[in-house]
Amino acid sequence: MPNASNEEQPHEAEVPVRLSLPLEFQQEIFHELRDEDILLVLARGLGLLRIVTNLLHSYDAAGHNLVILLGADDRENDWIGESLAEHAAVSQSPLCRGMQLVNTDLTNVPQREKMYKRGGICSITSRILIVDFLSGLLDASTVTGLLVLHADRISATSLEAFIIRCFRQKNKQGFLKAFSDQPEPFASGFQPLTSILRNLFLRKPSLYPRFHVSIAKSLEGKRKAEVIELEVPMTDAMRNIQNAILECVEVSISELKKANSNGLDMGDWNLDSALHRSFDVIVRRQLDPVWHRTSFRTRQIVRDLSLLRAILHALLTHDAVNFNRYLETVHAASQPPPGSTRHNQSPWLWLDAAHVLFDNAKRRVYTGRIVDAAPDVEADGLNPVLEELPKWALLAEILEEIEQDMYYNPRPQEDSSGSVLIMCNDQATCRQLREYIQTMHYDAKTSKSNASEENDEEPDQSKASAKYMMRRKLQNYLAWKRDFANVSSNLFAANQNEINGTSGHTGKQSGRGRAPPNKRRRVRGGGTSSGLNRSADGTVQVAGDKDAHIQSLMSDLASHSIDDPHAPRLDLGADPLDDMDDYYELYDMKDLVLIHPYDGDNDDHLLEEIKPRYVIMYEPDAAFIRRIEVFRSSHGSRQVRVYFMYYGGSVEEQRYLSAVRREKDAFTKLIRERGNMALTFTHDNDNTDPQETFLRTINTRIAGGGRLAATAEPPRVVVDVREFRSSLPSLLHARNMQVVPCTLTVGDYVLTPKICIERKSLKDLISSFSDGRLYNQAETMLQHYENPMLLIEFEAQKAFMLDPFADISSTSTGPSYTGQDLQSKLVLLCISFPRLRIIWSSSPYQTAEIFEELKKQQDEPDPLKAVQIGLENGEDPETRTFNQTPQDMLRAVPGVTNKNISRLVIEFENIQDVANAEEDAIAGMIGKESARKIRSFFDRSVIDVGAD
Repeated sequence: MPNASNEEQPHEAEVPVRLSLPLEFQQEIFHELRDEDILLVLARGLGLLRIVTNLLHSYDAAGHNLVILLGADDRENDWIGESLAEHAAVSQSPLCRGMQLVNTDLTNVPQREKMYKRGGICSITSRILIVDFLSGLLDASTVTGLLVLHADRISATSLEAFIIRCFRQKNKQGFLKAFSDQPEPFASGFQPLTSILRNLFLRKPSLYPRFHVSIAKSLEGKRKAEVIELEVPMTDAMRNIQNAILECVEVSISELKKANSNGLDMGDWNLDSALHRSFDVIVRRQLDPVWHRTSFRTRQIVRDLSLLRAILHALLTHDAVNFNRYLETVHAASQPPPGSTRHNQSPWLWLDAAHVLFDNAKRRVYTGRIVDAAPDVEADGLNPVLEELPKWALLAEILEEIEQDMYYNPRPQEDSSGSVLIMCNDQATCRQLREYIQTMHYDAKTSKSNASEENDEEPDQSKASAKYMMRRKLQNYLAWKRDFANVSSNLFAANQNEINGTSGHTGKQSGRGRAPPNKRRRVRGGGTSSGLNRSADGTVQVAGDKDAHIQSLMSDLASHSIDDPHAPRLDLGADPLDDMDDYYELYDMKDLVLIHPYDGDNDDHLLEEIKPRYVIMYEPDAAFIRRIEVFRSSHGSRQVRVYFMYYGGSVEEQRYLSAVRREKDAFTKLIRERGNMALTFTHDNDNTDPQETFLRTINTRIAGGGRLAATAEPPRVVVDVREFRSSLPSLLHARNMQVVPCTLTVGDYVLTPKICIERKSLKDLISSFSDGRLYNQAETMLQHYENPMLLIEFEAQKAFMLDPFADISSTSTGPSYTGQDLQSKLVLLCISFPRLRIIWSSSPYQTAEIFEELKKQQDEPDPLKAVQIGLENGEDPETRTFNQTPQDMLRAVPGVTNKNISRLVIEFENIQDVANAEEDAIAGMIGKESARKIRSFFDRSVIDVGAD
């Protein structure tokens, strides 16, 4: 396992660069990364991307380098690209070229080849990079080094591990650095750190937790941020609801353990683990191998656990009216259909704790009884309670304190902007706080005007209140209640289908006629139309699973707008610049209150741009606290005061403390494992005995004359480029097979000149049968190959079986037989194509073994012939692009088939050219009938759009 240093790397010349790493621990990490190849595991919030950017800038300023950044997502690419541009502008180095982005949307093969020759910093998607390595478009020996982000996600079968293996086989001198700020995945399983280091071809891990000596020294010095911790007590009703939910979760876990007590590791199935987001994923992953044998009740409980956790989160984030409305949708979605004798309600709904939950939620909103859900609350005999969230009043007090502090202590000499930054978990909470801040003094102003008219004593305007906002929400809730009764009877059937694992599609109208909840257009001044689908007779039509119904029903709240006629119009979502006469001015930063959700590493840019003097953490987040510490310690002239709010004795506090504890425990385990790691000694392959190398590559195939053939070339497999989404090519390469990526028209894998294999996962198999694609693929394989095969590959951690075979003996010959089940379709496929062979594989590992056995005593495939098969005469395979998304879109057009799509792709540059082409031009390529269908499709689409 090579570990190249700077002296061994001629491209890494030391050049003077200007770094933006003001803290001591950042500089220490930077120099360690420049000196040797390591895996860096850094605690969250300490500026990992800033360190990566400075490292990339040092290589960019040196020039004549080709450095590849692997594993970065779109947001990280934007972050790093902007930072590199800023570094280049400051350093004014003529060698700095910034970062080049390589993906299927922006570059093609000739452009990528030019970029590789030009060099610089390239961020490349994994699928493109592995294809370019294997096809020879990019020679791995010319790469200066690799930087791998999100190292915690790399497994033995991942594309990143495949890329690193190919890189190290041909390049022993290039540097290799890996980064991660998620220590928890490194601490699960047996020696996880050793396994990840083996996949990364690295030997040394570098660990920097928050309690590291250099980090503590840098962040806990004189320039420490001022943090005010505020514990907010919950109301009695909120505490009762929380206890009731936790009791339901505990009972559900106990029921789950009773029903699944054989062979499962249930050590983490406890109440503390259930509060984390990944708990239901962990439970489902453990039950996947036996999921087909689990009972209906078990599947229901697994799904209910995630629902209960969502209710627990909604308790602390939703206002009382929205929370009660959410619970009503949950209860309605769990009701059995009218007249049903089978009680399939979720088990937790029968508990006494569930009654406490629903009763307290309603009492937070109102007492009394709703009659016909009329909007006039007084006529109904209701007594509105409208309990406010305790954090709202504290937030108003903090803002008032900040205003007084800014008045008495202006501090003009400091570098802060004076703005106030409020941080939340999501956009929904941001909208809620924005509405509260804008309306919290409206009641006081209205009372003052009424008192002045009556010559009464003026009320205290400093007292903030959410009464006006809550009254509006109650009016909207009562209006929504009128339509809600028509929905309840239509929810249960789709819910049962979702629990049983069926598709959940109940008709063509299931996804049409209504915009998704998060795509609803905001109407200026509000709207009165309902978001429900209605048929001609006025009934409400609903389809989908329970979670979709809950989100759909909750989204209808914003569609109602019953405004107080005496209240001013509040357009919370309007752009202030829409009315240029009233808002033609720029706000001063010290007058702004900004509300923003937590956004990971982008929060570093947010702090640098806004330069806030006051930060209010409305919800706790350990990573953001560290970002504040780094921000304050990096700038001596900026004063930062942080208000840290949390509900005392709540699951919010428990989640925060548990997250900090789990990160600390993970680092502790990693430090212990690093101390006990065995040293790995590697040998250079150049020193290997030539005779041993020859014996390793002997090919014992009996070909033609039956002679023993000895060759230094490894076995060869031609693989379609679309198959690099799976882990099978990596496993084939690990078995010393030469993987040749090509754009294949027929099949996915070509093992020999006679064997062609079409690979299908279970989900892909079902969809291929549904649209008829599999029959066309089988037909083309039979036309061109002597031994066509269908590979049905299951996932490694799931059951190696289809759904239990149905008893179709009595219906297979009857008139009612439709052959809709998967087993029947497989039988019909075998009857239609007798020469087609089916391979059943339990995992990609077994598939690699099967391929190795099939290639014994067989000739090697010719990649050029494999590419030419299925193409029309005169077509050039080199002109076929790797970008499959436009081709998939073109396949959906009537008249386009698997046989003629290749001609269209070659002749036309994009789909727009196909849409604008004349019918005669298309007919000359693929025939008159197909051209007529294509032309009529695009013409009809244009007419429909024009009519709308």
